[in-house]
Amino acid sequence: MLRHEFQPGRLVAGTFLTLAAVIYAGDAGGAWETPWFVVIPVVMGGLCLAGAVGFLTGRIRGRRERARSTT
Repeated sequence: MLRHEFQPGRLVAGTFLTLAAVIYAGDAGGAWETPWFVVIPVVMGGLCLAGAVGFLTGRIRGRRERARSTT
């Protein structure tokens, strides 16, 4: 039994923020050189994609709920 409903937008946001953390950790650990501005597009792109996924999820769930209530 699920304790909460699955929210794919949060999964996408968490994945991109984890990627940003890995990029900075690799730079801090000396594994590679990363300019400071590289993470900005990663984070912003991830947040925009998460917003789009969250919007679509809400629309799909709303449509399914309306279909269930009318039947």
